[in-house]
Amino acid sequence: MSAPAWFETLRNSPWLSWGLAIHVLLFLGVASHLLRHRRRADSTLLWLFVTWSIPFLGALLYVMFGVDRVPKERWRRSQQRRRRMEGARDAATDDVLPEAYWRSVGGAPVIPKDDWCRELDKPLTLMMESFPLLAGNLIQPLLTGDEAFPKMLEAIRSAKHHIHLQSFIIGNDRLGREFLDAVAERAREGVRVRVLYDRFGSSLALWGGLFRRYRKVPNLSFAGWTLSNVFRRQLHFNLRNHRKVLVVDGKIAFTGGVNLTEGSRSSGTRPAILDYHFQVKGPIVQELQYSFLRDWHEMTEEDPEQLLSAQHFRRLPAEGDALVRVVNSGPSSDLRVGVDVFFNAINAARKQVFILTPYFLPSEDLLRALRLAAMRGVRVYLVVPEKSNHWYTTWASRAMYEDLLEAGVRVFERHPPFIHAKAMTVDDRMAIIGSSNWDFRSLYSNYETSLAVYDTRLVMHLKLLMSEDLHESREVLLPVFKRRPLYHRYLENACGLLSPLL
Repeated sequence: MSAPAWFETLRNSPWLSWGLAIHVLLFLGVASHLLRHRRRADSTLLWLFVTWSIPFLGALLYVMFGVDRVPKERWRRSQQRRRRMEGARDAATDDVLPEAYWRSVGGAPVIPKDDWCRELDKPLTLMMESFPLLAGNLIQPLLTGDEAFPKMLEAIRSAKHHIHLQSFIIGNDRLGREFLDAVAERAREGVRVRVLYDRFGSSLALWGGLFRRYRKVPNLSFAGWTLSNVFRRQLHFNLRNHRKVLVVDGKIAFTGGVNLTEGSRSSGTRPAILDYHFQVKGPIVQELQYSFLRDWHEMTEEDPEQLLSAQHFRRLPAEGDALVRVVNSGPSSDLRVGVDVFFNAINAARKQVFILTPYFLPSEDLLRALRLAAMRGVRVYLVVPEKSNHWYTTWASRAMYEDLLEAGVRVFERHPPFIHAKAMTVDDRMAIIGSSNWDFRSLYSNYETSLAVYDTRLVMHLKLLMSEDLHESREVLLPVFKRRPLYHRYLENACGLLSPLL
């Protein structure tokens, strides 16, 4: 019996034989790396499919975008740096700053008096020992860059000692230049300025030469966040720093979802991207300060005792009634708390869960938590954009609607302009705000900063803003959604398959 024609062709083509051998070796290497750590089954199977189906390129894509945890050696170095920072912070001597740090935040963390809040916060205390729950804070919502940017620039221009600015995107545009001009002006006057940006998110500014324009300004330092290094054979483009934090003189801070780009504010007839940012006062500012300095130390290895100076951590008076905890999450095993924080809050809900997110691609356990909350009588509202800035995320999100709608979750699609806000309220007593989206990237791959806030006043203010967005939305009704065109189902499910990669 003669061999098949394709086999004869393969046997007589050494290039194909070598290519097949290399392809198999690459596939086995990816499979070995995937199976080395416990991961989500859907993500594992999808990457195996991509690696096998797209020779060579599939393996390269995995190396660049499929690694959703800090490399082991990098994790060890990161842990060493973190221990240096925490060790410096915990050392209590008369002449070293750390004592000033703990005194500045008022000593021991607080415990909520309300039974419901105390039970909800108990797991967070165990998960985030480095970021205690602190009292005496005031959180002011700022709607879009139109409200956020003037207040941020006012704080920068009034700085006396230091400015710490961190953003995922610093645009190579008029707004980006306006912020860098403002910090450069203060730096020339003797204010110490540190600017931390993500090299992927701010790539246009990085490669467009924006940061180079300010490299000779005294007292002004830049650091680009990246875990990729070609010379160290690290191509971890998937691990990005999505945090947005501004701390001025250790007294006032800003955080939330607004990037420093022109699209985040109105211009002529063009409306701003709808987003929430927050002005923060009170002891929790020191935790945002510490969060920034830890990231800065990770990239620059600047002396921890210098970073944790008494000038950075002065005792702050109470500004309000909010109890607040910083929730820092990331791709290392000890930072993957984002999913747990959302899951815990949904399970604690007894009356209402209100979620606003630009990207809704949650993990299966979060979907199940939302469905079960609705089935036990909790009013669950979900507001997402009608049209995302990434078309495929819109279709991928819709693949999850039917199960939610059948359980009683009410889903609303907000009309344009695009809404980039992230917020969650639970039972009128607790809110989660910050930079984290409800998608796989934010939950598993990005470095994110959120605030868990126990404050009825803030929650009611936030619900008012979210309700306004809800009223500008179209509710997705189950009978109508079930009658959608067949090709919609194909698009939804095809894009849904890619959810672990988005």
